[in-house]
Amino acid sequence: MTDSTPKPLPIPQPESERYWEGLKNEEIWLQRSKVSGQFQFFPRGISINDPGGETEWVKASGNAKIFTYAIVYAAPHPAFIDDLPYITALVELEEGVIVATNIVGVDPEPENLAIGMSLKPVFEHGESGHTLLKFTPV
Repeated sequence: MTDSTPKPLPIPQPESERYWEGLKNEEIWLQRSKVSGQFQFFPRGISINDPGGETEWVKASGNAKIFTYAIVYAAPHPAFIDDLPYITALVELEEGVIVATNIVGVDPEPENLAIGMSLKPVFEHGESGHTLLKFTPV
């Protein structure tokens, strides 16, 4: 079944523009507190680790592990019907932040996945100009 409904896309905000531009160049950029050195995700205009403190942008390694995952069998939106089944996940980057994403490049079967499994980034460039961050097993 093919659905011509477009998939909903993220709407970059001024404080997240560096993140989205980085993805277009196949780089992951994260904010880090200038005071404590702790990373944060999602991008925002303030430091969540040091209220009132400044953040800086740092290029992330891209190394990640599965924190948790689910295999999706029922589409949450008509545009995702052709993708079923697919893997949605929370992955923990080496820098300590957790990112919501999809795991691709592996059959969506429980025996192919494990909490703590090592992942590497995959950058999905869309026709709209958006690039989405996804991950695949190492």
